[in-house]
Amino acid sequence: MARKRIRDIRNEELIEATIVTVHKRGYGTVTMAEIAQEAGTSAASISYYFGSKEGLMEATMRHLLRKLRNAMVAGYGQAESPHERLYALMDANFSDSLFTVPQCSIWMQFWASAPYSSKLARLHRINRSRVRSHFVAELSQLVPADQIETARLALQSYMDGVWLQAAQSDDPLDSASARRAAHRVVDLVTSRELVA
Repeated sequence: MARKRIRDIRNEELIEATIVTVHKRGYGTVTMAEIAQEAGTSAASISYYFGSKEGLMEATMRHLLRKLRNAMVAGYGQAESPHERLYALMDANFSDSLFTVPQCSIWMQFWASAPYSSKLARLHRINRSRVRSHFVAELSQLVPADQIETARLALQSYMDGVWLQAAQSDDPLDSASARRAAHRVVDLVTSRELVA
C-alpha cells in the first residue's frame, strides 16, 4: 500500500473540518475562516489547497461520494443475488463510515445547493444516475417490469428520508439499525404480494 503524501493528509484534514463546520454553521453561511479555525490553519492555506470555497465544497462532496462508492464496491463483492445486491446498495448508504449526523447534514445541504452550483449539480446528476441504474438493474430481476420505477422510487425516497431525518438529529446515529430497517424496506418493496 502506497504511503499517503503530506498534501493528501492535509486535504483530508481540511475536508473533515469542512464537514464539521458546515454541519455547525450551514453551507450558505460558513466562511473559509471558520473552516480554517476548525482545522487549526489559515484561510490562505485552504485557498492554496482548494482554490476557493466552492473548490473545497466540491472536494468534500467528492470525498463523501468516494466513501459511498467504496462501501458499494465492498458490498457488491459479497452479494450473490439481486436481493443481496439491493441490500448492499442500501447498506452502502448506511455504512458506518458515511452515516453520521455531520455527514448526513452536509450531504443534504450540498444537494439543496446543487441547483445553484454547476459543479455540485454535475456531481448530483452523476450520483443520482448511478444509484438509479443500480436499483433498476437489480429490481428488474425481482419485480414485474411495470413496477420497477415505483419500487425504485420507494427505495430512493426511503433512503433520502432517513438521511434527511439523520441530518436533523441531535443524537448519534445507529448505522446497524438503519441497515436492518433498510433491509426490511427492500423486502417489502420486492414482495410481489405487496407490490402487486
